[in-house]
Amino acid sequence: MNNRIAKRRINKESATGIIFVAPALILLFVFLIIPFVLSLSYSFMDYNILKPDKKTFVGVANFIKLFHDKVFIKSIINTFVFEISVVPLQVCSALGLALLINRKMKGISVFRLAFFAPTVLSLVVVSILWSYIYNPNNGLLNAMLGMLGISAQPFLTSTKQAMACIVIMSAWQGCGFQMMIFLAGLQDIPDYLYEAAKVDGANKYQQFKNITLPGLKNITVFITLSIVISAFQLIVQPMMLTQGGPQNSTSTIVYQIYQTGYKFRNVGYGSAMAVVFTVLVLLIIMIQRSLTAKSNED
Repeated sequence: MNNRIAKRRINKESATGIIFVAPALILLFVFLIIPFVLSLSYSFMDYNILKPDKKTFVGVANFIKLFHDKVFIKSIINTFVFEISVVPLQVCSALGLALLINRKMKGISVFRLAFFAPTVLSLVVVSILWSYIYNPNNGLLNAMLGMLGISAQPFLTSTKQAMACIVIMSAWQGCGFQMMIFLAGLQDIPDYLYEAAKVDGANKYQQFKNITLPGLKNITVFITLSIVISAFQLIVQPMMLTQGGPQNSTSTIVYQIYQTGYKFRNVGYGSAMAVVFTVLVLLIIMIQRSLTAKSNED
């Protein structure tokens, strides 16, 4: 009798768990697994979305074409340049802002709100605002440089400056969210550690190095991983600010996928790009996981 009751309870709990998990699994299957399988199959075809009845199997021809496509190779390089540039800048900016607002003083909540506000805004809106700031003719930034006696800069119209402008704008827009996570981590570090360090004669730098940074280690790893993943999806900023130019200097992998698959309707070639992009992201995640595991062992 007791065994029957226990089995019924287990079955009831299992059914309840399945009911709660089912919506997430359905969404995962519909919006992730099915699209990936379709993209993988389309990547081996010559398929124009305007001519759905004329699909032609071409094998690995799309992938061979990719590795001879100078624009796509340039997009891969641009994506990694953005990644390498924005991750340390955004992490350091977020940590610096968190240290600034981690104080008990009157009016500090106003600064917390001001630093966090850009995160709430849409990237499209932020990009439009910064396009006026970066305007080479009558932009705000060139006006400020003129007051300092510095000549006007081309910014988004320069192949050397355009990506740097996007990096700065992206770090400014996103660091507010990471700042709040760092702030939670800072407030979780016990005060007695700093008090003991002061008694031992440690200065501010020594306290930061030996107490703050070790206390934020796991949070820093999490924030770094989240920025790395989101940075690979760069598309809105170059789309709104530069349209991938000048001379493809700000074109990224996701932007090329969008251009090829949706604008030029070449679904087969665009799907091959998406497959290569997925493989690159998986490789980066595996490398990061191995590095994180090694650091945790140390």
